[in-house]
Amino acid sequence: MTRRALVCAVLATTSVWAHAQSIVMSSTTSTEQSGLFAHLLPAFKKASGLDVKVVALGTGQALDMARRGDADVVFVHDQVAEEKFVADGFGIKRLPVMYNDFVLIGPKADPAATRGKDIVSALTRLSKANAAFVSRGDKSGTHAAELRYWKTANLETAKGSAYRECGCGMGPALNMAASTGAYVLADRATWLNFKNRVDLAILVEGDNRLFNQYGVMVVNPAKHAHVKQADAQKFVDWITSAAGQSVIADYKIGGEQLFFPNAGK
Repeated sequence: MTRRALVCAVLATTSVWAHAQSIVMSSTTSTEQSGLFAHLLPAFKKASGLDVKVVALGTGQALDMARRGDADVVFVHDQVAEEKFVADGFGIKRLPVMYNDFVLIGPKADPAATRGKDIVSALTRLSKANAAFVSRGDKSGTHAAELRYWKTANLETAKGSAYRECGCGMGPALNMAASTGAYVLADRATWLNFKNRVDLAILVEGDNRLFNQYGVMVVNPAKHAHVKQADAQKFVDWITSAAGQSVIADYKIGGEQLFFPNAGK
């Protein structure tokens, strides 16, 4: 073998090895923009040697990406959609990982008088006041939850003319609300990591309906043979293990815990 051929063979082997040492995860903007992955993934790499390439989208888009075979593992927060994903054969098994909650954010002055613990009552007041509201409008877990709350309030078609869909992630939606003095439903973790609050504040929290569960699934190689099932399973096993759950619990901002591990419950 010539020296050039040897170098080419080594480079090819190195390229294959490097490719094999990473997996692609489709996930939500809330796990990315809250800073969780910057905290979590280095610990996983230390434990496994694997890199995780995260594509942060709304939950619906993250699941669609996995359906196309463009991800090895999915980490999202819309249990109904996740269970359908598995039932349709695209995911091997859904496992709970952690939870936090949704909160209604709005101007501190709260012109629509929404402040309290009842999200349905708050949306009813927003509708009556025709208050400005920024919706994710992106098929995300947060968007799906918001639509459920409007439906529970029997206001699916009466959100008001000031209701706007941005088709964007949680951070941009919060930025829009901050710049326009609008209300917005957010996950608490992204809110805690959000810097551009202006005069926004949490107005509604504590309603049991605001519970926000996250789940993880390995993409089924029976649908897409190229899926790195073994490596993806290593991530699932680690994040649901005592070690991974401890890393999740350790992530705090200003002393406040952002996510609460509940794998196996």
